Amino acid sequence: MSTIWPPDMSQASGAKYSYLLDALRRAVEGDVLSEGEKLPPVRELAWTLKITPGTVARAYREAVEQGLLEAAVGRGTFVAPRAVLSAPVEVRAISEANDEVVSEVISDIVDLKGSRVPDTGQGARIATLLADLGKTMSPDRMINYSLRKDSKNLRHLVTEWVGEDHVGRMDDEDVILSHGAQNGTLLALQTLLEGERPVILAEPLAYTGVRHVARLLRAELHGVEMDAEGIVPAALEMACKRTGARVLLTSAEVHSPTTIRTSHQRKQEIVDVARRYQLHIIEDDCHRIQSHEIPAYRALYPKRSWYVSSLSKTVSAALRFGYVICPYGFSAKALQVAQGSFYALPGPMLALVEAVFTSGTAERSRAAVARLTEERVQHAVNMLGRWDISWAPGAPFIWLRLPPGWRNSRFALACEAGGVRIRTADEFTLPNGHAPHAVRLAVNPGIPAADFQEAMRMIDSLLANPPRGMDS
Repeated sequence: MSTIWPPDMSQASGAKYSYLLDALRRAVEGDVLSEGEKLPPVRELAWTLKITPGTVARAYREAVEQGLLEAAVGRGTFVAPRAVLSAPVEVRAISEANDEVVSEVISDIVDLKGSRVPDTGQGARIATLLADLGKTMSPDRMINYSLRKDSKNLRHLVTEWVGEDHVGRMDDEDVILSHGAQNGTLLALQTLLEGERPVILAEPLAYTGVRHVARLLRAELHGVEMDAEGIVPAALEMACKRTGARVLLTSAEVHSPTTIRTSHQRKQEIVDVARRYQLHIIEDDCHRIQSHEIPAYRALYPKRSWYVSSLSKTVSAALRFGYVICPYGFSAKALQVAQGSFYALPGPMLALVEAVFTSGTAERSRAAVARLTEERVQHAVNMLGRWDISWAPGAPFIWLRLPPGWRNSRFALACEAGGVRIRTADEFTLPNGHAPHAVRLAVNPGIPAADFQEAMRMIDSLLANPPRGMDS
Protein backbone atom coordinates (compact mmCIF):
# COMPACT_ATOMS: atom_id res chain seq x y z
CA MET A 1 0.00 0.00 0.00
CA SER A 2 1.05 3.58 -0.65
CA THR A 3 2.35 5.67 2.23
CA ILE A 4 -0.27 8.31 1.34
CA TRP A 5 -2.98 5.74 1.90
CA PRO A 6 -4.77 5.02 4.21
CA PRO A 7 -5.96 8.48 5.31
CA ASP A 8 -5.64 10.18 8.66
CA MET A 9 -9.10 9.72 10.17
CA SER A 10 -8.38 12.24 12.92
CA GLN A 11 -9.09 14.88 10.26
CA ALA A 12 -12.54 13.46 9.53
CA SER A 13 -15.54 15.74 9.92
CA GLY A 14 -19.07 14.44 9.62
CA ALA A 15 -19.74 10.78 8.89
CA LYS A 16 -16.53 8.75 9.00
CA TYR A 17 -17.64 6.31 6.31
CA SER A 18 -18.19 9.29 3.96
CA TYR A 19 -14.75 10.70 4.75
CA LEU A 20 -13.19 7.30 4.07
CA LEU A 21 -15.16 6.94 0.83
CA ASP A 22 -14.00 10.37 -0.38
CA ALA A 23 -10.40 9.49 0.52
CA LEU A 24 -10.74 6.23 -1.43
CA ARG A 25 -12.00 8.11 -4.47
CA ARG A 26 -9.13 10.62 -4.33
CA ALA A 27 -6.60 7.82 -3.96
CA VAL A 28 -8.00 5.84 -6.89
CA GLU A 29 -8.52 8.79 -9.22
CA GLY A 30 -5.08 10.17 -8.32
CA ASP A 31 -3.39 6.81 -9.02
CA VAL A 32 -2.26 6.55 -5.41
CA LEU A 33 -4.08 3.22 -5.49
CA SER A 34 -3.44 1.51 -8.80
CA GLU A 35 -5.74 -0.65 -10.90
CA GLY A 36 -6.05 -4.16 -9.50
CA GLU A 37 -4.42 -3.27 -6.18
CA LYS A 38 -5.83 -5.24 -3.26
CA LEU A 39 -7.18 -3.31 -0.30
CA PRO A 40 -6.77 -4.49 3.28
CA PRO A 41 -9.52 -6.67 4.78
CA VAL A 42 -12.23 -4.75 6.59
CA ARG A 43 -11.09 -5.61 10.11
CA GLU A 44 -7.45 -4.91 9.34
CA LEU A 45 -8.17 -1.45 7.92
CA ALA A 46 -10.57 -0.71 10.79
CA TRP A 47 -7.82 -1.55 13.29
CA THR A 48 -5.31 0.63 11.42
CA LEU A 49 -7.66 3.61 11.24
CA LYS A 50 -9.10 3.08 14.75
CA ILE A 51 -12.68 3.01 13.49
CA THR A 52 -15.36 0.33 13.52
CA PRO A 53 -15.39 -2.50 10.95
CA GLY A 54 -18.94 -1.46 10.04
CA THR A 55 -17.67 1.97 8.96
CA VAL A 56 -15.05 0.42 6.68
CA ALA A 57 -17.53 -2.12 5.31
CA ARG A 58 -19.98 0.64 4.43
CA ALA A 59 -17.31 2.71 2.65
CA TYR A 60 -16.16 -0.37 0.70
CA ARG A 61 -19.75 -1.23 -0.20
CA GLU A 62 -20.49 2.25 -1.58
CA ALA A 63 -17.15 2.32 -3.42
CA VAL A 64 -18.14 -0.93 -5.14
CA GLU A 65 -21.53 0.57 -6.05
CA GLN A 66 -19.78 3.59 -7.57
CA GLY A 67 -17.41 1.45 -9.61
CA LEU A 68 -14.28 2.46 -7.68
CA LEU A 69 -13.68 -1.02 -6.29
CA GLU A 70 -14.53 -4.59 -7.14
CA ALA A 71 -15.30 -7.28 -4.56
CA ALA A 72 -14.39 -10.88 -5.35
CA VAL A 73 -15.91 -13.50 -3.05
CA GLY A 74 -13.15 -15.36 -1.23
CA ARG A 75 -10.40 -13.16 -2.67
CA GLY A 76 -10.94 -9.68 -1.29
CA THR A 77 -11.54 -6.12 -2.50
CA PHE A 78 -9.58 -4.61 -5.39
CA VAL A 79 -9.31 -1.29 -7.25
CA ALA A 80 -11.59 -1.56 -10.29
CA PRO A 81 -10.19 -1.59 -13.83
CA ARG A 82 -9.96 1.77 -15.59
CA ALA A 83 -12.60 0.70 -18.09
CA VAL A 84 -15.03 0.53 -15.20
CA LEU A 85 -13.90 3.82 -13.69
CA SER A 86 -14.30 5.70 -16.98
CA ALA A 87 -17.95 4.67 -17.27
CA PRO A 88 -20.63 6.99 -15.86
CA VAL A 89 -21.24 6.29 -12.20
CA GLU A 90 -24.47 4.35 -11.59
CA VAL A 91 -26.02 5.06 -14.97
CA ARG A 92 -28.45 2.23 -14.21
CA ALA A 93 -29.64 3.99 -11.05
CA ILE A 94 -30.91 7.12 -12.76
CA SER A 95 -34.39 5.80 -13.44
CA GLU A 96 -36.20 2.53 -13.16
CA ALA A 97 -37.98 3.33 -16.38
CA ASN A 98 -34.80 3.16 -18.43
CA ASP A 99 -32.50 1.10 -16.23
CA GLU A 100 -31.99 -1.50 -18.94
CA VAL A 101 -31.34 0.93 -21.79
CA VAL A 102 -27.61 0.78 -21.16
CA SER A 103 -27.61 -3.01 -21.35
CA GLU A 104 -27.18 -5.04 -24.49
CA VAL A 105 -30.54 -6.12 -25.83
CA ILE A 106 -30.84 -9.90 -25.70
CA SER A 107 -33.88 -11.10 -27.60
CA ASP A 108 -34.30 -14.41 -25.77
CA ILE A 109 -34.30 -12.87 -22.29
CA VAL A 110 -37.60 -12.06 -20.57
CA ASP A 111 -36.88 -8.84 -18.70
CA LEU A 112 -38.71 -8.58 -15.36
CA LYS A 113 -36.27 -6.05 -13.88
CA GLY A 114 -37.64 -2.67 -14.92
CA SER A 115 -41.34 -1.77 -14.99
CA ARG A 116 -42.27 -0.28 -18.36
CA VAL A 117 -45.43 1.30 -19.67
CA PRO A 118 -47.03 -0.87 -22.42
CA ASP A 119 -48.02 0.59 -25.78
CA THR A 120 -51.81 0.57 -25.84
CA GLY A 121 -51.91 2.74 -28.95
CA GLN A 122 -50.67 5.92 -27.29
CA GLY A 123 -47.35 5.68 -29.14
CA ALA A 124 -49.00 6.19 -32.53
CA ARG A 125 -51.26 8.93 -31.14
CA ILE A 126 -48.29 10.81 -29.68
CA ALA A 127 -46.46 10.51 -33.02
CA THR A 128 -49.49 12.02 -34.79
CA LEU A 129 -49.71 14.86 -32.27
CA LEU A 130 -46.01 15.57 -32.75
CA ALA A 131 -46.40 15.68 -36.53
CA ASP A 132 -49.35 18.06 -36.23
CA LEU A 133 -47.38 20.34 -33.91
CA GLY A 134 -44.57 20.44 -36.46
CA LYS A 135 -47.00 21.97 -38.93
CA THR A 136 -48.76 24.41 -36.61
CA MET A 137 -46.30 25.47 -33.90
CA SER A 138 -44.75 28.90 -34.36
CA PRO A 139 -41.06 29.01 -35.41
CA ASP A 140 -40.39 31.40 -32.53
CA ARG A 141 -41.42 28.75 -29.99
CA MET A 142 -39.18 26.26 -31.78
CA ILE A 143 -36.00 28.29 -31.27
CA ASN A 144 -36.39 30.45 -28.14
CA TYR A 145 -36.28 29.66 -24.44
CA SER A 146 -39.67 28.86 -22.97
CA LEU A 147 -40.93 31.17 -20.24
CA ARG A 148 -42.93 30.43 -17.10
CA LYS A 149 -46.07 31.86 -18.73
CA ASP A 150 -45.71 29.40 -21.62
CA SER A 151 -46.42 26.49 -19.29
CA LYS A 152 -49.47 27.99 -17.52
CA ASN A 153 -52.04 25.94 -19.44
CA LEU A 154 -50.05 22.75 -18.99
CA ARG A 155 -49.62 23.35 -15.28
CA HIS A 156 -53.38 23.81 -14.97
CA LEU A 157 -53.90 20.52 -16.82
CA VAL A 158 -51.57 18.86 -14.31
CA THR A 159 -53.71 20.09 -11.40
CA GLU A 160 -56.78 18.56 -13.07
CA TRP A 161 -54.89 15.32 -13.77
CA VAL A 162 -53.76 14.96 -10.15
CA GLY A 163 -56.96 16.27 -8.54
CA GLU A 164 -57.55 18.36 -5.42
CA ASP A 165 -59.34 15.42 -3.82
CA HIS A 166 -55.97 13.67 -3.74
CA VAL A 167 -53.38 16.39 -3.00
CA GLY A 168 -55.50 19.16 -1.49
CA ARG A 169 -56.13 22.73 -2.62
CA MET A 170 -53.71 23.93 -5.27
CA ASP A 171 -53.41 26.15 -8.32
CA ASP A 172 -51.10 26.18 -11.30
CA GLU A 173 -48.54 28.34 -9.45
CA ASP A 174 -47.93 25.46 -7.03
CA VAL A 175 -46.80 23.24 -9.94
CA ILE A 176 -43.17 22.98 -11.02
CA LEU A 177 -42.58 20.93 -14.17
CA SER A 178 -39.64 18.55 -14.36
CA HIS A 179 -37.90 16.00 -16.54
CA GLY A 180 -39.63 13.03 -14.91
CA ALA A 181 -40.24 12.08 -11.27
CA GLN A 182 -36.56 11.43 -10.53
CA ASN A 183 -35.72 14.96 -11.59
CA GLY A 184 -38.69 16.27 -9.60
CA THR A 185 -37.47 14.50 -6.46
CA LEU A 186 -34.00 15.96 -6.94
CA LEU A 187 -35.52 19.41 -7.41
CA ALA A 188 -37.50 19.18 -4.16
CA LEU A 189 -34.47 17.98 -2.22
CA GLN A 190 -32.27 20.72 -3.66
CA THR A 191 -34.86 23.24 -2.48
CA LEU A 192 -34.86 21.87 1.06
CA LEU A 193 -31.45 20.48 1.98
CA GLU A 194 -28.94 22.69 3.74
CA GLY A 195 -25.60 22.26 5.46
CA GLU A 196 -22.43 20.35 4.64
CA ARG A 197 -23.90 16.87 5.22
CA PRO A 198 -27.71 16.94 5.28
CA VAL A 199 -29.79 13.90 6.14
CA ILE A 200 -32.55 12.24 4.11
CA LEU A 201 -34.84 9.71 5.77
CA ALA A 202 -36.40 7.02 3.58
CA GLU A 203 -37.77 3.48 3.63
CA PRO A 204 -34.96 0.94 4.27
CA LEU A 205 -35.77 -0.56 0.86
CA ALA A 206 -36.09 2.09 -1.83
CA TYR A 207 -35.80 2.38 -5.59
CA THR A 208 -32.20 2.69 -6.74
CA GLY A 209 -32.53 6.34 -7.73
CA VAL A 210 -32.78 7.34 -4.06
CA ARG A 211 -29.14 6.39 -3.48
CA HIS A 212 -28.14 8.19 -6.65
CA VAL A 213 -29.90 11.41 -5.59
CA ALA A 214 -28.40 11.30 -2.10
CA ARG A 215 -24.92 10.87 -3.54
CA LEU A 216 -25.36 13.80 -5.93
CA LEU A 217 -26.40 16.00 -3.02
CA ARG A 218 -23.72 14.67 -0.65
CA ALA A 219 -26.47 13.75 1.79
CA GLU A 220 -26.57 10.97 4.34
CA LEU A 221 -29.34 8.46 3.72
CA HIS A 222 -30.97 6.75 6.71
CA GLY A 223 -33.55 3.99 6.46
CA VAL A 224 -36.58 4.06 8.77
CA GLU A 225 -38.15 0.79 9.89
CA MET A 226 -41.24 -0.40 8.00
CA ASP A 227 -44.05 -2.79 8.79
CA ALA A 228 -47.01 -4.02 6.74
CA GLU A 229 -48.40 -0.46 6.53
CA GLY A 230 -45.21 1.36 5.69
CA ILE A 231 -42.96 3.52 7.82
CA VAL A 232 -43.36 2.97 11.57
CA PRO A 233 -44.19 6.30 13.31
CA ALA A 234 -42.19 5.50 16.46
CA ALA A 235 -39.15 4.61 14.34
CA LEU A 236 -39.55 7.85 12.39
CA GLU A 237 -39.64 9.87 15.59
CA MET A 238 -36.52 8.13 16.85
CA ALA A 239 -34.75 8.81 13.55
CA CYS A 240 -35.68 12.49 13.71
CA LYS A 241 -34.26 12.73 17.23
CA ARG A 242 -31.10 10.82 16.36
CA THR A 243 -30.23 12.47 13.03
CA GLY A 244 -31.87 15.89 13.15
CA ALA A 245 -33.28 15.16 9.68
CA ARG A 246 -35.67 17.63 8.09
CA VAL A 247 -36.73 15.57 5.05
CA LEU A 248 -38.56 12.26 4.63
CA LEU A 249 -38.62 10.78 1.12
CA THR A 250 -41.33 8.13 0.79
CA SER A 251 -43.41 6.16 -1.71
CA ALA A 252 -46.57 5.66 0.29
CA GLU A 253 -49.07 4.73 -2.43
CA VAL A 254 -47.08 2.02 -4.24
CA HIS A 255 -43.84 1.29 -2.46
CA SER A 256 -41.11 -0.12 -4.65
CA PRO A 257 -40.20 -2.92 -4.21
CA THR A 258 -42.65 -4.27 -1.59
CA THR A 259 -45.97 -2.93 -3.05
CA ILE A 260 -46.93 -1.77 0.48
CA ARG A 261 -49.59 0.94 0.55
CA THR A 262 -49.68 3.19 3.60
CA SER A 263 -53.16 3.49 5.13
CA HIS A 264 -54.94 6.78 5.82
CA GLN A 265 -54.61 6.26 9.58
CA ARG A 266 -50.87 5.54 9.31
CA LYS A 267 -50.38 8.62 7.17
CA GLN A 268 -52.05 10.70 9.87
CA GLU A 269 -49.68 9.25 12.45
CA ILE A 270 -46.68 10.04 10.24
CA VAL A 271 -47.95 13.60 9.82
CA ASP A 272 -48.22 13.99 13.61
CA VAL A 273 -44.53 13.11 13.91
CA ALA A 274 -43.62 15.40 11.01
CA ARG A 275 -45.38 18.34 12.64
CA ARG A 276 -43.52 17.84 15.90
CA TYR A 277 -40.12 17.88 14.17
CA GLN A 278 -40.94 20.31 11.32
CA LEU A 279 -40.18 17.49 8.91
CA HIS A 280 -40.84 17.95 5.19
CA ILE A 281 -42.39 14.95 3.41
CA ILE A 282 -41.63 14.31 -0.25
CA GLU A 283 -44.08 11.73 -1.60
CA ASP A 284 -42.98 10.03 -4.81
CA ASP A 285 -46.11 8.64 -6.44
CA CYS A 286 -44.62 7.68 -9.82
CA HIS A 287 -45.60 3.98 -9.66
CA ARG A 288 -49.31 4.41 -8.97
CA ILE A 289 -51.45 3.67 -12.03
CA GLN A 290 -54.96 3.18 -10.71
CA SER A 291 -57.20 5.82 -9.17
CA HIS A 292 -56.53 6.84 -5.58
CA GLU A 293 -58.61 6.42 -2.45
CA ILE A 294 -56.23 7.64 0.25
CA PRO A 295 -55.27 11.35 0.36
CA ALA A 296 -51.67 12.22 -0.42
CA TYR A 297 -49.51 13.70 2.34
CA ARG A 298 -49.93 17.12 0.75
CA ALA A 299 -53.67 17.00 1.45
CA LEU A 300 -53.04 16.05 5.08
CA TYR A 301 -50.03 18.27 5.76
CA PRO A 302 -50.06 21.05 3.12
CA LYS A 303 -47.45 23.31 4.73
CA ARG A 304 -44.54 20.86 4.39
CA SER A 305 -45.54 18.13 1.92
CA TRP A 306 -44.38 17.75 -1.66
CA TYR A 307 -46.11 15.57 -4.23
CA VAL A 308 -43.99 14.20 -7.10
CA SER A 309 -45.09 12.10 -10.05
CA SER A 310 -44.79 11.72 -13.83
CA LEU A 311 -46.34 10.21 -16.96
CA SER A 312 -43.63 7.54 -17.22
CA LYS A 313 -45.71 4.64 -15.87
CA THR A 314 -49.09 5.64 -17.30
CA VAL A 315 -48.46 7.25 -20.70
CA SER A 316 -44.88 7.45 -21.92
CA ALA A 317 -41.43 7.26 -20.36
CA ALA A 318 -39.95 8.78 -23.53
CA LEU A 319 -41.60 12.16 -22.87
CA ARG A 320 -39.54 12.56 -19.66
CA PHE A 321 -42.34 14.64 -18.19
CA GLY A 322 -42.90 14.97 -14.47
CA TYR A 323 -44.18 17.48 -11.97
CA VAL A 324 -43.85 18.64 -8.38
CA ILE A 325 -46.83 19.99 -6.41
CA CYS A 326 -45.15 22.24 -3.85
CA PRO A 327 -46.33 22.97 -0.30
CA TYR A 328 -47.94 26.34 0.33
CA GLY A 329 -45.37 29.11 0.00
CA PHE A 330 -42.51 27.03 -1.46
CA SER A 331 -43.16 27.26 -5.21
CA ALA A 332 -41.10 30.44 -5.72
CA LYS A 333 -38.02 28.90 -4.11
CA ALA A 334 -38.48 25.63 -5.99
CA LEU A 335 -38.88 27.53 -9.26
CA GLN A 336 -35.55 29.27 -8.64
CA VAL A 337 -33.92 25.86 -8.15
CA ALA A 338 -35.49 24.54 -11.35
CA GLN A 339 -34.41 27.56 -13.36
CA GLY A 340 -30.89 27.29 -11.97
CA SER A 341 -30.75 23.59 -12.83
CA PHE A 342 -32.29 23.34 -16.31
CA TYR A 343 -33.95 26.74 -16.87
CA ALA A 344 -37.23 25.31 -18.19
CA LEU A 345 -38.70 22.43 -20.16
CA PRO A 346 -38.33 22.89 -23.94
CA GLY A 347 -41.18 24.73 -25.66
CA PRO A 348 -41.90 21.93 -28.16
CA MET A 349 -42.11 19.43 -25.29
CA LEU A 350 -44.51 21.66 -23.36
CA ALA A 351 -46.75 21.90 -26.41
CA LEU A 352 -46.63 18.16 -27.06
CA VAL A 353 -47.51 17.17 -23.48
CA GLU A 354 -50.30 19.75 -23.43
CA ALA A 355 -51.70 18.11 -26.58
CA VAL A 356 -51.36 14.66 -24.96
CA PHE A 357 -53.60 15.87 -22.14
CA THR A 358 -56.15 17.88 -24.14
CA SER A 359 -56.58 15.19 -26.83
CA GLY A 360 -57.59 12.63 -24.21
CA THR A 361 -54.53 10.50 -25.03
CA ALA A 362 -53.25 10.63 -21.46
CA GLU A 363 -56.51 9.52 -19.84
CA ARG A 364 -57.17 6.75 -22.36
CA SER A 365 -53.62 5.48 -21.91
CA ARG A 366 -53.86 5.52 -18.10
CA ALA A 367 -57.10 3.52 -18.15
CA ALA A 368 -55.73 0.94 -20.60
CA VAL A 369 -52.42 0.57 -18.78
CA ALA A 370 -54.25 0.10 -15.45
CA ARG A 371 -56.44 -2.63 -16.95
CA LEU A 372 -53.55 -4.48 -18.61
CA THR A 373 -51.36 -4.21 -15.52
CA GLU A 374 -54.08 -5.57 -13.25
CA GLU A 375 -54.63 -8.51 -15.63
CA ARG A 376 -50.90 -9.27 -15.72
CA VAL A 377 -50.58 -8.99 -11.93
CA GLN A 378 -53.49 -11.39 -11.46
CA HIS A 379 -51.85 -13.82 -13.88
CA ALA A 380 -48.60 -13.69 -11.89
CA VAL A 381 -50.47 -14.18 -8.60
CA ASN A 382 -52.30 -17.20 -10.04
CA MET A 383 -48.97 -18.74 -11.07
CA LEU A 384 -46.99 -17.93 -7.91
CA GLY A 385 -49.75 -17.70 -5.30
CA ARG A 386 -48.47 -20.64 -3.27
CA TRP A 387 -45.34 -18.66 -2.40
CA ASP A 388 -44.85 -15.73 -0.02
CA ILE A 389 -45.71 -12.80 -2.28
CA SER A 390 -47.03 -9.26 -1.87
CA TRP A 391 -48.93 -7.53 -4.63
CA ALA A 392 -51.45 -4.80 -5.41
CA PRO A 393 -53.70 -4.49 -8.47
CA GLY A 394 -52.22 -1.11 -9.43
CA ALA A 395 -48.57 -1.95 -8.77
CA PRO A 396 -46.61 -3.03 -11.87
CA PHE A 397 -44.54 -5.58 -9.92
CA ILE A 398 -44.82 -8.21 -7.21
CA TRP A 399 -42.57 -8.81 -4.20
CA LEU A 400 -41.46 -12.40 -3.72
CA ARG A 401 -39.85 -13.56 -0.46
CA LEU A 402 -37.63 -16.52 -1.22
CA PRO A 403 -38.22 -19.86 0.53
CA PRO A 404 -35.49 -21.53 2.63
CA GLY A 405 -32.62 -22.74 0.49
CA TRP A 406 -32.48 -19.74 -1.83
CA ARG A 407 -30.36 -16.62 -1.51
CA ASN A 408 -30.83 -13.48 -3.61
CA SER A 409 -27.81 -13.69 -5.85
CA ARG A 410 -28.05 -17.41 -6.50
CA PHE A 411 -31.73 -17.19 -7.33
CA ALA A 412 -31.12 -14.30 -9.73
CA LEU A 413 -28.37 -16.26 -11.48
CA ALA A 414 -30.62 -19.31 -11.75
CA CYS A 415 -33.39 -17.17 -13.24
CA GLU A 416 -31.06 -15.61 -15.79
CA ALA A 417 -29.78 -19.03 -16.75
CA GLY A 418 -33.42 -19.87 -17.44
CA GLY A 419 -33.85 -16.78 -19.61
CA VAL A 420 -35.44 -14.40 -17.08
CA ARG A 421 -34.00 -11.25 -15.53
CA ILE A 422 -35.20 -10.17 -12.10
CA ARG A 423 -34.21 -7.57 -9.52
CA THR A 424 -33.01 -8.67 -6.08
CA ALA A 425 -33.59 -6.99 -2.73
CA ASP A 426 -29.91 -6.06 -2.59
CA GLU A 427 -30.49 -3.50 -5.34
CA PHE A 428 -33.09 -1.67 -3.24
CA THR A 429 -31.31 -1.80 0.13
CA LEU A 430 -29.87 1.43 1.51
CA PRO A 431 -26.10 1.42 2.17
CA ASN A 432 -26.45 0.77 5.91
CA GLY A 433 -29.42 -1.59 5.56
CA HIS A 434 -29.98 -5.34 5.50
CA ALA A 435 -31.26 -7.04 2.36
CA PRO A 436 -33.97 -9.64 2.96
CA HIS A 437 -34.03 -12.82 0.88
CA ALA A 438 -36.52 -11.47 -1.64
CA VAL A 439 -36.81 -10.36 -5.25
CA ARG A 440 -38.99 -7.98 -7.24
CA LEU A 441 -40.65 -9.20 -10.43
CA ALA A 442 -41.93 -6.55 -12.84
CA VAL A 443 -45.15 -7.67 -14.54
CA ASN A 444 -44.70 -5.78 -17.81
CA PRO A 445 -47.85 -6.09 -19.95
CA GLY A 446 -45.70 -5.46 -23.02
CA ILE A 447 -44.09 -8.90 -22.72
CA PRO A 448 -45.94 -11.45 -24.91
CA ALA A 449 -48.36 -13.48 -22.79
CA ALA A 450 -46.77 -16.82 -23.73
CA ASP A 451 -43.29 -15.59 -22.75
CA PHE A 452 -44.57 -14.17 -19.48
CA GLN A 453 -46.40 -17.38 -18.63
CA GLU A 454 -43.29 -19.44 -19.35
CA ALA A 455 -41.22 -17.10 -17.15
CA MET A 456 -43.68 -17.53 -14.26
CA ARG A 457 -43.64 -21.30 -14.74
CA MET A 458 -39.83 -21.35 -14.66
CA ILE A 459 -39.70 -19.20 -11.51
CA ASP A 460 -42.29 -21.41 -9.80
CA SER A 461 -40.20 -24.49 -10.61
CA LEU A 462 -37.02 -22.91 -9.25
CA LEU A 463 -38.76 -21.93 -6.01
CA ALA A 464 -39.92 -25.51 -5.54
CA ASN A 465 -36.44 -26.92 -6.12
CA PRO A 466 -33.83 -24.96 -4.11
CA PRO A 467 -30.19 -26.05 -4.45
CA ARG A 468 -29.07 -28.77 -2.08
CA GLY A 469 -26.79 -28.00 0.80
CA MET A 470 -27.93 -24.38 1.18
CA ASP A 471 -28.94 -23.20 4.62
CA SER A 472 -32.04 -21.10 5.19
